[in-house]
Amino acid sequence: MKINPAHSIQQYRKSQEAQQKVDQNKINQSDKVQISEAAKKMAEGSEISPERQEHVNQVKQQIENGTYKINHQEIAKKLYEFWDL
Repeated sequence: MKINPAHSIQQYRKSQEAQQKVDQNKINQSDKVQISEAAKKMAEGSEISPERQEHVNQVKQQIENGTYKINHQEIAKKLYEFWDL
């Protein structure tokens, strides 16, 4: 049986060249994002009310100061209500 190493090297080079072309095509492509009109309307309507923003700011301040108290019973109650369909 005769083994022709040149043939296998040529096949390897062709394979590598083909892979490089595919990689180059991927590099040339860029990602694009399209946001639907419905999503844009939803984003516009999701503004936070001033009262809610004030509450969020208070909680943030309490967390930063280390004075925020977690009500474990209330959390457990809400989780139970959520999962108890």
